[in-house]
Amino acid sequence: MHAATAFNLVLVSLIAIIALEVLAKRLRLPPAAALLVGGVAMAFVPGLPPFELNPELVLVVFLPPLLMYGAYFFVWDDFKRNLSGILLLAIGAVAFTTLVVGVAVHLVVPALPWAACFALGAVVSPPDAVAAKAVLERVALPRRLMVLLEGESLLNDAAGLVLFRFALVAAMSGVFSAPRAVASFAGLAIGGIVVGIVAGFITVKLLRALEDDYLVITTSMLASWVSYVAGEELGVSSVIATVTCGMVVGWHQHEVFTAAQRMRGTAFWQVVVFVLEALVFVLIGLSLRGIAVRLGGVGDAFSLLGPATAAVIVVVILSRFVWVFGVEAVKSVAWSVTGRKRERGDEAAVPDWRAATVVSWAGMRGVVTLAVALSIPEAMPGRDLIVFAGFAVILVTVLLQGATIGPLIAWLSLTRGHERSSRHLAEPQAWARMEAAQLAAIQPLVHDAEGKVIHPRLLEQYSYRAGLTKRFEDMEEFPTDARHAHYDVVLAAIAAGRAELLRMHRAGEIHDELLHSLEHDLDLQEIIALHSRG
Repeated sequence: MHAATAFNLVLVSLIAIIALEVLAKRLRLPPAAALLVGGVAMAFVPGLPPFELNPELVLVVFLPPLLMYGAYFFVWDDFKRNLSGILLLAIGAVAFTTLVVGVAVHLVVPALPWAACFALGAVVSPPDAVAAKAVLERVALPRRLMVLLEGESLLNDAAGLVLFRFALVAAMSGVFSAPRAVASFAGLAIGGIVVGIVAGFITVKLLRALEDDYLVITTSMLASWVSYVAGEELGVSSVIATVTCGMVVGWHQHEVFTAAQRMRGTAFWQVVVFVLEALVFVLIGLSLRGIAVRLGGVGDAFSLLGPATAAVIVVVILSRFVWVFGVEAVKSVAWSVTGRKRERGDEAAVPDWRAATVVSWAGMRGVVTLAVALSIPEAMPGRDLIVFAGFAVILVTVLLQGATIGPLIAWLSLTRGHERSSRHLAEPQAWARMEAAQLAAIQPLVHDAEGKVIHPRLLEQYSYRAGLTKRFEDMEEFPTDARHAHYDVVLAAIAAGRAELLRMHRAGEIHDELLHSLEHDLDLQEIIALHSRG
């Protein structure tokens, strides 16, 4: 495809993204499903040039910033507390799905070599970070479940890619060693962690040295690709390297970034991630045409590969249920044998069948599955089946599971509620301590050498805030009505100030430069008030 044609196709895709996002909101559909269907529809528009998805390019362009963004905001304390559950999903469920799918495919297509069957299993086994984030960010789940699913999506690509690599080598060479595969996986993972830590600390050092906001934001974006490419070049897990780098930078963000850098950087990252996520689903849909042409047409592909593909889809969905519910069953037996009682803070070890149902259903596949399938050499036995089944699994899981997981959560009454650990302060307690510290900091500064108050308004303001938060510190949360009423007045004052500012500008009473300066102050006040109002 010519470069100008490719650029025009991207522009058309971006326009389609806006239309599909608006349509999805109007019809209350998951945007990921709408984008995927829109991409499929675009693929067969007459006159639209055929689109070939470059697997290596799509992984290196899209995956690093999306992994970095997810890891950047991931809570390290939650990650450590739920590490066993995350690894059981990211490694255990992926390996189990690979095994079960491989066996099922061999039963349906006995002529296909075992290594090729397991390669197909590895391709469809890891739920996708992009698909999971696009779906889960629009549903309300208990914090622990979000941690498990987000943590899984950050790490399972590494497990799936490693399993696929060994299955591919075995299929092409006929040689496979399980001990060697396990040792190699451990080496790739440890190497990825080391590369990620080094890249993360180098990034933090650079961010501390840079003062320009735009250079800081650009450096934070480049860190995702640098850590990923470094992992690739050094022969370790590039996925784990990027995730680790993101966690390191995220841990130090509060000391490294100024308020302006954090606000601008967050806005920049949110727009970039939105565009990348949306483009991924549209490009997946657009790639269907090329896949259909390669396989001789959609009709021929369904007739030849349909039975095996149907078996793969069913096994992919059911194997996750078997694994997740099996883990919950082991928990249940362990609790029955030990006779332990549920205590606050032990939620991660408590069997929860409603949560297990949601985790089992949250197995959407995405760009990694398709990119890995398309990267298979032409000489690989069963390549057409792997590519077709990979796309079918993406289509079914995003459309079926992605569209129904919200209603499923509502039906199971699994909503985000109060989950504060006894180790943590409640919000009113934290505010009371912060306000007390602020009052203590300004008290020596608002008096002159003779003890006379020289900043009475500041002293009054901080004394009032400290007294107010002190009154509410024994509550689990601030009284909502009182907080809303207070900030509604603040927002009304900001709106009146904004209207007067625009009136003065339209009347020619103030310069554009002053308009932008004062408008920025009002924007900051409004952001703070809206955030505080809740």
